[in-house]
Amino acid sequence: MTESLRRVAIVGGSRIPFCRSNTMYADKSNLDMLSAVLDGLAERFDLDGMQLDEVMAGAVITHSKDFNLAREAVLSSKLSPLTPAITLQQACGTSLQAALSLAAKIACGQIESGIAAGTDTTSDAPIVFGDRFAHRMIKLSQARTMKQRLAALKGFSPAELKPVSPTNGEARTSLSMGQHCERMAQEWKIKRDEQDQLAFDSHQKAAAAYDAGFFDDLVMPWSGVSRDNNLRADTSIEKLATLRTVFDKGPNATLSAGNSTSLTDGAAAVLLCSEEWAAEHKLPVQAFLTTGRSAAVDFVNDEGLLMAPTVAVAEMLQRAGLTLQDFDFYEIHEAFAAQVLCTLKAWESKEYCKQRLRLKKPLGSIDKEKLNVNGSSLAVGHPFAATGARIVATLAQLLEEKGSGRGLISVCTAGGMGVCAILERP
Repeated sequence: MTESLRRVAIVGGSRIPFCRSNTMYADKSNLDMLSAVLDGLAERFDLDGMQLDEVMAGAVITHSKDFNLAREAVLSSKLSPLTPAITLQQACGTSLQAALSLAAKIACGQIESGIAAGTDTTSDAPIVFGDRFAHRMIKLSQARTMKQRLAALKGFSPAELKPVSPTNGEARTSLSMGQHCERMAQEWKIKRDEQDQLAFDSHQKAAAAYDAGFFDDLVMPWSGVSRDNNLRADTSIEKLATLRTVFDKGPNATLSAGNSTSLTDGAAAVLLCSEEWAAEHKLPVQAFLTTGRSAAVDFVNDEGLLMAPTVAVAEMLQRAGLTLQDFDFYEIHEAFAAQVLCTLKAWESKEYCKQRLRLKKPLGSIDKEKLNVNGSSLAVGHPFAATGARIVATLAQLLEEKGSGRGLISVCTAGGMGVCAILERP
């Protein structure tokens, strides 16, 4: 342990192309994808066979066999098998929270290096049976005599074999994230054309970034794919406007498949370390992870499910002594275009900032030219647990290319939570 906090360096990241569920990665598992991005980092930064202090990773959609996912991925990768691993989950904030957790350990000298990562696939979603059949199978497995086996099967009905369909609904409300976000759009009076415009811009920016070579080092070809297959460079405002709403069919509904993220498969990872460790291994430092914050809202009692980042960012800025305008880049996760727009509107609202954020004045507006400059989740996709690592790696590279500056990360999550962070390059 050190007597003073150290700076936490971000060396860089690696990810596989993100693909719409049930397309290119339909036969791939979370373990396959997570192992692949660890290998991508190993190849990019010459970590083959190296023992790191820790890998912290997770997934949102998992099978029971994935209880030790991060460790199994390490054992399946080119990293040394002596590298310990921790599996964690905080919905869409998983890999950003992993980065913040590793950063705290690096800053206080507990460890020197670590990889934060996330993976998710809804193509390989766990299919489970109802409680009645599950309990019957447990009793059957415990039976030791024929009489006990027959007793376990007594009253069996073929209807018990009907699987329980996977759902992304909130357990407390039974509403999907999209339904909650539609409510937010109505509350904040976010118009459909505003959402479509943001989605269009995201696709255009991501396509331009690919064409300019920005993703050449960040995205590794894998399983026959070299580019995110959700990306639509040829989309238009007119095309987006023709799409039907999906979470509400009423006359005021605004959320469509075009301005909402699609279900996505993919994985991403980012390498963090102390400056000393980077120098020892002759690795470049793209940026520094300086601080972060998590927050939650009471969405069960009518706060917007995805509004927690407004709180997390406000609290983080107060602790860091910064204003919302003190940034060169803003990476706001585009779970839905409406979520981004609600967040920006809330920060501009005198009433919301005073009553909910307990601020004397609004946080204010941001320069939209600095927002998600290379596109974000609406264009590239959103494998839940992978998004944080994708954004950290993207922002670190943006700061390296600029040569100096500061960037803000904001990620909303299921369960009414938000995770945010600040990256800097002096």
